[in-house]
Amino acid sequence: MECKVSWTGPGGMGFWAETGSGHALVMDGAPNADGSPGGGHNLAPRPMEMVLAGTGGCTAYDVVMILQRGRQQVTGCHIQLKAERAPTDPKVFTQIHMHYVVTGKGLSEAAVERAIQLSHEKYCSASMMLSKTAAMTSSFEIVEG
Repeated sequence: MECKVSWTGPGGMGFWAETGSGHALVMDGAPNADGSPGGGHNLAPRPMEMVLAGTGGCTAYDVVMILQRGRQQVTGCHIQLKAERAPTDPKVFTQIHMHYVVTGKGLSEAAVERAIQLSHEKYCSASMMLSKTAAMTSSFEIVEG
C-alpha cells in the first residue's frame, strides 16, 4: 500500500493525498484559535478525522460483508463514531464508541452482533490498531427495511 501526501503550500496547513489505488483527497488543519498564521483554513477534514472515518469504513465494510455471506438480507449500514483524544501530544484517541445502525429484512440480532464482534476481533485492521491506545466500545440497533 502506498500514499503520497503533499503540503499545499505556504499560507496554511492543507495537504493533498494521492492513494496507491489512484484516488485523491484533501486534508486541512483548524485555524489557530488566536487568529495567528500557521493554522489551517478549515477547508477539509482534519487528518485525525480521516483516521476515524477510515476506521468506520473498515468496520462497516466487514459487517456488511459478513452479514451478506451469512445470507442476511442487509440493505443498509451506518455507524456513528464518537471519539475522545488525549489532551496532550501526541493526542491519540483514548476512547472510541461505534454505534451501528443496520437495516435489512428479518435480520438476526445474533448475526449482527457476531458480525460486529468479528470485525473488531479479527478483520478490521484499523480498529485493531486504534485499540492499542483507545478503549473501544460498540452498540447497535436493527431497523427493519
